[in-house]
Amino acid sequence: MDSRSLETNDLTSSEPFSNTGLGDTVTVHGYLGSSASLSKSLYFVQLISKDRARSVQIISSSKRHEDKDASTHEAVKSLPLHTPVAVRGILQQRKQPPDQLSGSMERIKDVELDLLSVQPLNDFPSDIIATPGTVFGPEQRHLQLFTDAELRRALSFRSSIGLFLRSKLHELDFVEIETPLLFKSTPEGAREFVVPTRRKGLAYALPQSPQQFKQILMGSGIPKYYQFARCFRDEDLRADRQSEFTQLDLEMSFSGADEVMSIIEDLTRTLWSHFLGQNLPLPFPRMRYDQAMSEYGSDKPDTRLGMNIARVEYLLPSDLIAKISPLQNPVVEALTLRFNSSAFSEPSDMHRFIMDFLDSPKGRSFLQKPHGGPGIFVIDAKKPLQGLQALGFEAAERIEDLYKVEEGDLLVLQARPDVPFTGGSTPLGDLRLALHTAAVRAGLLKPPTGFAPLWITDFPLFSPSTPSEPGQGGNAGLAATHHPFTSPKTAADVDMLVVDPSKVIGDHYDLVINGVELGGGSRRIHNAGMQEFIMRDILKMDRERFAEFSHLLEVLRTGCPPHAGIALGFDRLITLMLGKTSVREVIAFPKTGKGEDALVNSPGLLSDKILETYFLQIRP
Repeated sequence: MDSRSLETNDLTSSEPFSNTGLGDTVTVHGYLGSSASLSKSLYFVQLISKDRARSVQIISSSKRHEDKDASTHEAVKSLPLHTPVAVRGILQQRKQPPDQLSGSMERIKDVELDLLSVQPLNDFPSDIIATPGTVFGPEQRHLQLFTDAELRRALSFRSSIGLFLRSKLHELDFVEIETPLLFKSTPEGAREFVVPTRRKGLAYALPQSPQQFKQILMGSGIPKYYQFARCFRDEDLRADRQSEFTQLDLEMSFSGADEVMSIIEDLTRTLWSHFLGQNLPLPFPRMRYDQAMSEYGSDKPDTRLGMNIARVEYLLPSDLIAKISPLQNPVVEALTLRFNSSAFSEPSDMHRFIMDFLDSPKGRSFLQKPHGGPGIFVIDAKKPLQGLQALGFEAAERIEDLYKVEEGDLLVLQARPDVPFTGGSTPLGDLRLALHTAAVRAGLLKPPTGFAPLWITDFPLFSPSTPSEPGQGGNAGLAATHHPFTSPKTAADVDMLVVDPSKVIGDHYDLVINGVELGGGSRRIHNAGMQEFIMRDILKMDRERFAEFSHLLEVLRTGCPPHAGIALGFDRLITLMLGKTSVREVIAFPKTGKGEDALVNSPGLLSDKILETYFLQIRP
């Protein structure tokens, strides 16, 4: 009898069998799943679909059949779990089973296959235990993918988001253009991965981003560009950072910050509505960098948490400030934390929580700050001035009025130098996040819900360079806060370049959702003279480093129009939408914290032959 090939995906209970009817002989491919023997002559086994999303029941009996080999029954019983097979059988009606779901897998309930033959397509080792609950190490990432339905769903979701974004961008007349991966080393700000060549002394560098190429495209008559770009940065890895990552990169000519932000807002709102069924605000709120740092202690604040920060040094007695910090005339900031009303019965419970936190490895790090540890107070009506006696009567009264404190509230004071904000956070901003996280884990606060998008704008164009963050390697003690191609925001900022570059504001914008920096962009410098001035006279880059940007300067000289763009972290976007805690949960083959891929053992040692070919030597 002829047999037609059929996938288990076609055997869904919700679809009519238009191409295959009951009684037909079909061939189905998949993996062997759970099994049960009712007797020596009757055997049941689930055949799992190729995408491991559903299964169909196979019935094997020892009864003879003209199309069935006598050894088939014993053969299928001998095959181990997870064996990839081709199964031929007769499609027949199935009696209603007691349930349709098996864990995260759908079980097809209307039909089953009466087994005629089974052909194993490979072997699955019997010494490997692979169940949905098994956690495999990074060296067995393939088995984690094989057994973890949630991980496979995340990858499928990622694919759907990519397809959706491509469709929307094409509707907006963006053109997808690939830019080279073999670039050259240029001092944009991050450490690069270098690729040696067989030409002595010459090497490529993998791109930190397509920044320079997309600006070149703007000078080449391409009005709207995008790509899902692979980027590479030799940086320390974190939960939200990999050494190689994907970003949705786009650029628009004859455009500025508002046009770019408007498009990104529309795309983001459409994503959240279509895939998550949630409506985001329109427009997204905007917040200046200085405001974010002063009120939340972070340039990527999660505004859902509350716990706003305020300066209070003008309220405090000088002897208390001296106890808090060794600094002269520091800024002293404060925040309060209030737990669920049912979490504590006595202020002593709050004392216990905060002491446990400060005694933890995370908490101890806050006690070792060079500018002084935090001052901790618990509001307790049984104590003088409700536990704020160290502040003095007037300061305690004004603090109580400022924060509307209640019994059991936590008040935290923290000093920092009275200098302009730089970097991404303040000591109290870091403590704010750590305290909130600890309280949620302890069940004392409910986890924040919903999504709170906002734009952070008006970053300083330049920041002090440090040994750990050398930036562009100039000699001015300054580095571009983001990259050296960001334009000053206003004409007044252009004038300020020659007066005090540290006070210049850049036309840069970051998209932040729930404390995650989802992406950043800017209006670019499109005038060659301005770009040269920034690199040569402000950053004071060496002649050799300055010359590495000659290609870009030449493009800017040839009538490059004004342009602006943005790059969204695609890995972070998927992580955020799915509520995951690490980008490793949405990447098929992520690197470990050491930047290694344990599955394929990379990076690998170079042989003497390869070292010789590429004119390399290993220094002792």
